[in-house]
Amino acid sequence: MSLKKIHDKQPKEFIFSSENLTEAQNILKKYPEKNKKSALMPLLYLAQKQNENWIPLAAMKYIAKYLSIPYINVYEVATFYSMYNLAPVGKYFIQICTTSPCLLRGAEKLVKACKENISPNEKELSKNGSCSWMEVECLGACVSAPMMQVNEDYYEDLNEKTTKEILISLIKDNPLKPGSYRGRKNTSPEKIKISNGEKHA
Repeated sequence: MSLKKIHDKQPKEFIFSSENLTEAQNILKKYPEKNKKSALMPLLYLAQKQNENWIPLAAMKYIAKYLSIPYINVYEVATFYSMYNLAPVGKYFIQICTTSPCLLRGAEKLVKACKENISPNEKELSKNGSCSWMEVECLGACVSAPMMQVNEDYYEDLNEKTTKEILISLIKDNPLKPGSYRGRKNTSPEKIKISNGEKHA
């Protein structure tokens, strides 16, 4: 696992928005008062969502104070787990699954589209700073391979052409609709043809 680097340009302050402060309070209610530090991970994720997909040091200090725990405890968690980004990744963070099922279905073409349309390297911002991409392990949508996750949305049953169209829409800040790009609903088979009384996918 590569060492996670802290971004060299840090905002001076961070506070939860009024909406996220309410959400944070709701998260805390799920834990006993003496164990409220257990809310650390969901609060870090909430801060990341608010700050365009990355967590600045100011957010870590804010959460430490909010939970009344040492700052180093927050720092250790944020720097250990790969789900937390410690540098800007853009408004749209694209994760390409390259585990076996997706690779067998052509995930390398999705990676190629990202390199050509976003940036040559992983976690490198696009020219307009709106998005970045990286390869990840299984995202749990093997039946819809190849696929990619953009923030919290899944784009499934992709090929190089549809991936390029999606990436361009993200760069233009007008994202296309998530879901299957072969017209499937959830994990249903594609088109079923009936011949001689038998069903064929």
